[in-house]
Amino acid sequence: MAVDAADGVEIRSALVRLRRTTGLPVAFGGLVESGRRQVRISELSGTATAALSALAVTSGNGLGGKAVALSRPCAVTDYSVSRQISHEYDLHVAAEGLRSVVAVPVVVRRRVRGVLYGALRSAQPLGERTLGAAVAVARDVEQSLVLRDEAGELLAAARPQPVREPAGSAAAWEQVREAHAALRALAPRIDDPALRDELLRACGLLAPGTGPGAPEVRLTPREVDVLACVAAGATNAVAAERLGVGPETVKGYLRSAMRKLGARTRGEAVAAARRSGRLP
Repeated sequence: MAVDAADGVEIRSALVRLRRTTGLPVAFGGLVESGRRQVRISELSGTATAALSALAVTSGNGLGGKAVALSRPCAVTDYSVSRQISHEYDLHVAAEGLRSVVAVPVVVRRRVRGVLYGALRSAQPLGERTLGAAVAVARDVEQSLVLRDEAGELLAAARPQPVREPAGSAAAWEQVREAHAALRALAPRIDDPALRDELLRACGLLAPGTGPGAPEVRLTPREVDVLACVAAGATNAVAAERLGVGPETVKGYLRSAMRKLGARTRGEAVAAARRSGRLP
């Protein structure tokens, strides 16, 4: 099963970071194939051959398979003679000339989603600093995958909702508003520009837009983000946490939005933003 473009970019950039932070000259990795207990090596960095390209690593087999099965980092000082692993992939590893290897699983919601490898062409122990740096890179990948998963779930929840009319009840319409607030809070944290644009387009579908006779109000994206959180019932502290900013920053955006909307209270600001078509 081919890795999609976004997955490829994620793994490729992680391998570059892994080589830079650990000093290991070779890195490779891939994600678990959907519905299967194996990792497909989809990206290589610093390799001299294509021996590892597209290699399918089954859970429990070899160093990477052991990392998948145990859900923890594993390392060997000399791959070909190590008694800690099985040796189904020795020919591939030897063809690339690798000796010391570390494999770090990428774990999202208690499920292994992929493996990152770093390697030397000489047999020498990999120190704690090197292993720690490799684990830190894997954690970054995990966070990116969590954000993409959350974005996908929010988009799936948002798409069936009607564009302009309430879904039949006040409770259902509140769900639309909560989805709008969550999407707006999540969008700035997404590195993938295509996914970020899709999230913002979904936000646009959930908000009706400026209608005939509605006042023209020029709010910044961050002011709309804050108002969306307030409309969903969030306090300044909760809005700050969702948006990744400080509470004082939230207060500043809220004051600015209230001034532009001619509102004296948070509730008036939300109502005015809805009348102007900036909020659902």
